[in-house]
Amino acid sequence: MDFTDKKVLVTGGTRGIGRGISRGFAERGARVAMGYRDNDEAAAEALALLDGIGGERGSGKSSKDSKAGRHIILKGDIAEPETVAALVDETVARLGGLDILVNNAGIGALHPIADIDYAQWQAVWRSTLAANLLAPANACYCAARHMMAQGGGRIVNISSRGAFRGEPLKPAYGASKAGLNALSQSLAVALAPHGIFVGAVAPGFVNTELAAARLSGPEGDGIRAQSPFGRVAEPHEVAHAVLFLASEGAEFSSGTVIDVNGASYLR
Repeated sequence: MDFTDKKVLVTGGTRGIGRGISRGFAERGARVAMGYRDNDEAAAEALALLDGIGGERGSGKSSKDSKAGRHIILKGDIAEPETVAALVDETVARLGGLDILVNNAGIGALHPIADIDYAQWQAVWRSTLAANLLAPANACYCAARHMMAQGGGRIVNISSRGAFRGEPLKPAYGASKAGLNALSQSLAVALAPHGIFVGAVAPGFVNTELAAARLSGPEGDGIRAQSPFGRVAEPHEVAHAVLFLASEGAEFSSGTVIDVNGASYLR
């Protein structure tokens, strides 16, 4: 797959799955804008990693004071609609366009219904839907308006196995990802006449720093045993599915949701 000089925005692109996706695009020639919320150190490390792959080197600083480079980092909370619009606008301005949007950023707070009060229940639902569903919807809108003007593009949304099997300990997360699948399929139909592809990738457990505590703790063996491979996915395996959906020739897969869960859940 060749993405030479394609302009890509990956939200949550500096850590975990997002970092793997960003790296995958950069290795294949793309220019990548990586959105992040608050971890400046991880963002600088991710930028240095991508710059080390080749091409013009960036400054390794945040978006506020970095010089123009082949890859960039953009700081902001995507739960704020104005921030989403600014991320897309800044990507277009600094990279010279936007060909591919990957909505990867999200949250997944535990909130079992039997253990929290009503106020906590409402708060988790609000924050989860804001980050996992409304933010991608806003990013899709902003990116699609630009892509319509340029004659086409690609949007790939990162969903979850939990959208299908349920998430009893974090129901807002499961519901938000189910909504993201529906959004992806609705937009696949709405945007096809404009030459815009929309698809989704639904991982199960992935070996990232966010999952490290659970994978190394008492639950670890049980989590790995969910897959007949006896392990969880690696970020590059999720990235591989994203790269396929974003590639030339995948147009008739628009509306697809690809499972990347090692046969731990079949539908």
